[in-house]
Amino acid sequence: MKRIRRLVTALTTAALLSPLLPSPAAADAPPAPGRPIDPRPSTEQLQRHLDRIEKKSRGAVEVATIGTTNQGRPILNATVGDGPVRLMYITQQHGNEPLGTPAALKLLEELATGPDRAERELLDRVTLDIVVRANPDGHELDQRYNHDPDADPEYGAPGTGYDPNRYHDPALAPEDNPVPEAAAVRRRYEAFDPHLVVDYHMQGRYADDDGEEITASLMWPTHPDVSPGAVALSRQAVAVSAEAMDDSYDGANVSRYPGGNYQGIARNAYGLLGSGSVLVELSATGPDMEQAQIVSAYDSMYALAEGAADGSLFATDPADADDLPERGAPLPPAQDQAQPLHVEGDDLD
Repeated sequence: MKRIRRLVTALTTAALLSPLLPSPAAADAPPAPGRPIDPRPSTEQLQRHLDRIEKKSRGAVEVATIGTTNQGRPILNATVGDGPVRLMYITQQHGNEPLGTPAALKLLEELATGPDRAERELLDRVTLDIVVRANPDGHELDQRYNHDPDADPEYGAPGTGYDPNRYHDPALAPEDNPVPEAAAVRRRYEAFDPHLVVDYHMQGRYADDDGEEITASLMWPTHPDVSPGAVALSRQAVAVSAEAMDDSYDGANVSRYPGGNYQGIARNAYGLLGSGSVLVELSATGPDMEQAQIVSAYDSMYALAEGAADGSLFATDPADADDLPERGAPLPPAQDQAQPLHVEGDDLD
């Protein structure tokens, strides 16, 4: 509850700074047509891109290495803004679920290199902290898990690696964590102390009850020991993010994610630690839809930051999250695109 109480103070401070920010038009988001965004930059390309953003921002963006993988790759983090409300975004805990990462890069570019007046005001009210690809080894190896040939995990694959999004348990200290990627995220969480954590993943293909394809699924913490205040903020964030993603492009169709209660997944763990916590799962709708899905993730990120800045996020009725439909039945994978792996019987993010 301490983070929720501090959030009330932060919001009171933010409300005194200036009038509400004007709302940008949907066209302000990067368009699906036109110059494409690289959906799968290598870790070296990611490092160079972040370094360019940091340099171009003239200090507005701070890029840091918050950990190192078993193959020696940096786990990169970027921070922008000076506001009292703190949002933490995590992308690509699972290496073969890539599309949140380019969306985060686009957001950093938009906010930090030539922001307009509204965006400068946003950054006076909000601080964004982004783990930009939490699992670089998994990305380079095109696998869900991290790289650990010695792994004999409860969650993961023996001889291959651990599933990073099963190792955020609040009872597991970072120094005792066998997964360097999850330990790095947890250390960064403790240092940044966010009010809201949003974790971007990908899922397979699903249809709703009307047969329409689901393009993304969202969920709040479901562990029974998460405080009511943290759950309420999480549900507000789900509602705001879902609306932005539904409006992102024609055919977007957002549902509720049917995740479980395990305390080791980020959605539940950071709720148990006192923050609002949200899972965003972009659907693997195929190569032709990747640019639109990157835009959709960007819209989610921007809408949450904007809503935190102007206060509309915290005025949202948490019950609006209940309007999201159930995810529905699975569909075959899109042509030329494998579904992100979910172990049979394990639908835990």
